[in-house]
Amino acid sequence: MDYERLIDEETWAFIRRTAESYPDDAVDLSIEDQRRVYDTMCQDFRQPRPKGVETQDKTADGVPVRIYSAGQPTRTVVYFHGGGFVVGGLDSHDDVCAELCAQTGYRVVAVDYRLCPEHVHPAQFQDCWAAVNWAAAEFGDPLVLAGDSAGGNLAAAVAHQTRGRLEGILGQVLIYPGLGGDRSQGSYLEHAHAPLLTLDDITFYETVRCSGDHPQGDPTYAPLQDSDFSDLPPTVVITADCDPLRDDGQVYCGRVIAAGGQAHWINEPGLVHGYLRARTSVKRAAESFERISVAIEALGQGIWSYD
Repeated sequence: MDYERLIDEETWAFIRRTAESYPDDAVDLSIEDQRRVYDTMCQDFRQPRPKGVETQDKTADGVPVRIYSAGQPTRTVVYFHGGGFVVGGLDSHDDVCAELCAQTGYRVVAVDYRLCPEHVHPAQFQDCWAAVNWAAAEFGDPLVLAGDSAGGNLAAAVAHQTRGRLEGILGQVLIYPGLGGDRSQGSYLEHAHAPLLTLDDITFYETVRCSGDHPQGDPTYAPLQDSDFSDLPPTVVITADCDPLRDDGQVYCGRVIAAGGQAHWINEPGLVHGYLRARTSVKRAAESFERISVAIEALGQGIWSYD
């Protein structure tokens, strides 16, 4: 794959800067060291919270959450962070959540779900499901679900679970999510050696996520394993073109549409997995972040502008 041609210099600068604190072979480190270098990388890219955004750390039925608000929000976004189910937390995506709050005017609830390998599947899903139910009861607002990477998986898993169980889900926005696609074809092979996320990395994260065989037919583990894609909330999936996970978004949207739902896939040319951290230094990433924010705001207002 000719990444020198596909990826512009701004994005290469972001990739090099990421590697300064988070090496390509990070998955070969101990879990403790993986978390240390990931936290260092996130701190290197962390932006100040926008003025007017207030935060409060609370516990949502046993799950730590951070609540962002500005003014008097009438909608709540529940956000699930990425990190392969192994790294990340409330601080790793603090600036992203604060900016989404400022740009949309919505309350944002960031979920600090338990991590692998200390807590294997379905612990992450259980925490996210508990937090969503808590947010619905606590604020009484309609909800938008959102997340990046592993968090996109969790957002979709929760969306599938809400059907017939929880009302008021206005939509879901999934950012370069891993949804359990077929790793023997498509982007998994085309971009097996992509910058910042490789097929080997994905295999490692899947290995530590379970204590034994990978579940089959379990949408709380891999939403693409579901047999029913009907009655899902309006869905927007944003993927990076130079990412092994890219085709998961296209396949997922196709299944939602085939089941009679609303779904729209946005594939960002020249971008790589994890580009949310590049939104202040890479023009393509900044434009994509704007599309993400607009999608969240529109879904919160019941607006579908993708037909």
